[in-house]
Amino acid sequence: MMKHFLTKIALLSLLLIVGLMVSCACPLKDTPVTQTQDVQKSEGDRRFSFTYSVQVHPTDEALDIFLPVAQSNTQQTILDVAVESDIKGRFGQEVLYGNKYWHANLPNGTSDTLDIRLTYQVARQTNSVEYRETFDMPVLSERDKELFLNANSRVPVAGELVDSIRTALVPAEPMSLDKARSIYDYVVGNMEYKKVGTGWGNGDTYWACSEKYGNCTDFHALFISLARVEQIPSRFEIGFPVPLDKDSGTISGYHCWVNFYLPESGWFPIDASEAKKDLSKQDLLFGTQPPDRLQFTIGRDLELGEGHNSGPLNYFIYPHIEQNGKIYSDYTRSFEYRKS
Repeated sequence: MMKHFLTKIALLSLLLIVGLMVSCACPLKDTPVTQTQDVQKSEGDRRFSFTYSVQVHPTDEALDIFLPVAQSNTQQTILDVAVESDIKGRFGQEVLYGNKYWHANLPNGTSDTLDIRLTYQVARQTNSVEYRETFDMPVLSERDKELFLNANSRVPVAGELVDSIRTALVPAEPMSLDKARSIYDYVVGNMEYKKVGTGWGNGDTYWACSEKYGNCTDFHALFISLARVEQIPSRFEIGFPVPLDKDSGTISGYHCWVNFYLPESGWFPIDASEAKKDLSKQDLLFGTQPPDRLQFTIGRDLELGEGHNSGPLNYFIYPHIEQNGKIYSDYTRSFEYRKS
């Protein structure tokens, strides 16, 4: 059996580890994934643990294993992370969006099933207008403005298909909350949330326009295309749902949503697919994000760095494992949460 390594990454120790990761594909260039000071619990603050588990099955050929790593931001605080793994790994960061990951390289593969587990302690607030008013209004840099206005491989910002939909939007002032609301209402009103056949789930605007159904990725690809063509920078975010009505449970899969930016509002959250599931929440989910989720990464078409040779990731939420430059899928994954 391979030697078992248990790493308890506390607040200060993680800062030290991150600082030593000079041999990662991209050096970490900002704060560690956990807070470096105590965070006092405030009214409306939801706290829970979240465990991301992976079992990689035996192979005698080399493997590169990448797992997405959640980090603190204005919407959530990662209080602590514990990594339990049968192998040594390192934290790294992709350059374009600043997403963080845990990476392990196995030149000889593995003769045993590998267990890797990351357990987070999380504080999450309701992301409301009132909550955002407690922060200074963010200023969008020219780099980020360009980044969140540009097309992605499955998210066009020009062409006849997108232009044809623009004509169906309720008229509103350009680059305004009213314009964003008209796009949101169009997506909610014209898309159907269902997972039938193949083709859905790729976050593909072309699919959303032609088939008019899909999951959260398809809903939000359409929103992002329409918002960006209206010169509203929009950011794809992905993580996991963490239900409010249960103290603990397992999570079957990911969830995604969008934040768009306007000078009058700063970053503004929407969740069109959840609104479609429950139309009574359509107004709420334009501008308010309940603490029923945990964000892991942002952006599309991701290049992780050294060891990632299979082409850009459409999005990054499940383990990305490569063997000889091709995706290796002989693994199992599971996710669970528990109220703290």
